[in-house]
Amino acid sequence: MSTTHSIAQLCAAFAVSRAAFVAWKNAPTSLRKEEDARLLEQIRAVHKAHKGRYGAVRIEKELRKSGHCHGRKRIARLMRTEGIHGLSQKRYIPRTTDSRHSNPIAPNRLKQSSDPQRVNQIWVSDLTYVATQEGWLYVAIILDLWSRRVVGASSGTTLEASLAVSALQMALKQRHPPAGMIHHSDRGIQYASSQYRKILEQARLQPSMSRSGNPYDNAAMESFNATYKRQCVGLPQKKGGYTTREEAQAELFEYIELYYNRVRLHSALGYKSPVDFETQLN
Repeated sequence: MSTTHSIAQLCAAFAVSRAAFVAWKNAPTSLRKEEDARLLEQIRAVHKAHKGRYGAVRIEKELRKSGHCHGRKRIARLMRTEGIHGLSQKRYIPRTTDSRHSNPIAPNRLKQSSDPQRVNQIWVSDLTYVATQEGWLYVAIILDLWSRRVVGASSGTTLEASLAVSALQMALKQRHPPAGMIHHSDRGIQYASSQYRKILEQARLQPSMSRSGNPYDNAAMESFNATYKRQCVGLPQKKGGYTTREEAQAELFEYIELYYNRVRLHSALGYKSPVDFETQLN
């Protein structure tokens, strides 16, 4: 506006003295604006460090960890103003497992047990799948239910029992669970196979299986699958998806070992990572 009208004309139009206008123009940025600018830089840094996964809630928790205490509403306001968004939580509808086989079905010991109070009391497991341009990549995961830590993982091109067995062998090697620990899964043929049951028996673990057609019996595992699909698989999907299975495999294990287990703040753990949760409470 000042390019088409003189300062004197603008001051007269708005009934402002020239001295008042000059004072306003030369006034320093308000303290609140300066604080918002500094906070916005912190928000951007956390958002970038987590590859755009975090929304206002986890950004607030992350900043608090480093000694920067700011209100969640303030953070959310600045994020809205700047168009910064986390990966949205979409409603996850778990698949049901085809349990039409004649192999033995274990009772649902998970439903009968109390919540775990330490590591290696209950493990939960499941299979999921990821699309690539080469075809499906199938993934087997085992979580420690107490800490939500991934203790076993494997991936491959088929849904044969060996996929689940590989994840179980990894978990047994890393954790050395005590006899009597509960291992929970769905009723899928991979978990009911003689090979899988034999390994559980040799390790003296108690098998447990969800009720038929009730994937929510394994809610923690379904929650992990949803988080993995959103926060790991969801990022390359924005750019056209995975080109190869090898690419998807590399990102899966990077996500688990370098991010999910060690960095990501988990709401069920008081906004600690699984590794920190285990370390601080043991």
